[in-house]
Amino acid sequence: MGIIELLTPAYEAAWLPWAVQYFFLIGIAATTALTASVLAFGKPGSCMARLLPAAVVVLLTACIAAPVSLLADLHQPGRFWHFYANPTPWSWMSLGAYLLPVFVVLSLLFSLLWWQGKQGLLRLVALLLALSAVSILVYTGGEMAVIKARPLWHTLLLPVNLALTGWLGSLGAMLLVARWLPANWRDSFPAGLVRRMAQLCTLVLLAAAVTWAALGATGQEPSFDAALQLFNEFGAWRLALLGSILGGVLLLAMVWRPLGQKSLTAGDQLLLAVLMLAASWVFRWTVFMAVQTVPKFGAGLYLQGISWGSDGVLGMVGVFGLVAALLAMVTYALERYPGKPLASA
Repeated sequence: MGIIELLTPAYEAAWLPWAVQYFFLIGIAATTALTASVLAFGKPGSCMARLLPAAVVVLLTACIAAPVSLLADLHQPGRFWHFYANPTPWSWMSLGAYLLPVFVVLSLLFSLLWWQGKQGLLRLVALLLALSAVSILVYTGGEMAVIKARPLWHTLLLPVNLALTGWLGSLGAMLLVARWLPANWRDSFPAGLVRRMAQLCTLVLLAAAVTWAALGATGQEPSFDAALQLFNEFGAWRLALLGSILGGVLLLAMVWRPLGQKSLTAGDQLLLAVLMLAASWVFRWTVFMAVQTVPKFGAGLYLQGISWGSDGVLGMVGVFGLVAALLAMVTYALERYPGKPLASA
């Protein structure tokens, strides 16, 4: 018979792996939407214009897969109508029920206009899509930052870091999907532009980390003190910190290593894409799942396990399978029906 210490009881996690998948995909979708909105104003033939096809593929895939993960997290997807039957506008989750459908519709419309080559309308929708994407980033970050019971969540820097790591994952996704674009877009894919964006993203992430540490050192950021306490008390968190540092150093080395006159090779692009996507996903896993094991009361970490069923491993694998299927369908459709070049409407 197993013995469970009274000070470390087994609690069920409020946020399941479905939530990790949703926040991972919606973060990629929203930041890709912002990036694509800027790229839509690029001149024909420019690096910005040549990156737009990959951005559209990522946007189209993520904006469909993300809501599926969210519905699955409800256990009974039919429950979604309760958000509309019983509105609570003071809740970030309730606001998201209105903001998310708008974002999905604008993302689909943006993709359609790009495929039809209607540049004038595309740029108009791009402005609306950018505003919608910002609303998604604010709502997803605010949904966690308002939880005072979790000091590691209750900080304004959390929405910032979710957005930045989402953008990092978005850039990694563009590098990855470029391998399966039609030949004319694949051969002209501006990997150098993606790398420069990744450099900017990592710089801002480092600035956010330094700001967090500086505020914590001056006693103005309780989340920093909570993190230090975890690292001091629990070996698992020290190992997680060490792994994060090693992964971060490897990512920075890949993003910033001098290339001279050379461009990124196919192998470099694949490794960099995997590292950026992994960093984005692992950050969310740590924030959602690992933080839920931190005791609100008691002396040890809460005992929580991940099931092999639909609420655990099977659910996560299923979401990645959905993403792979959507990506295959979108790239195949573009191969068969490439659409029209962008032109003023």
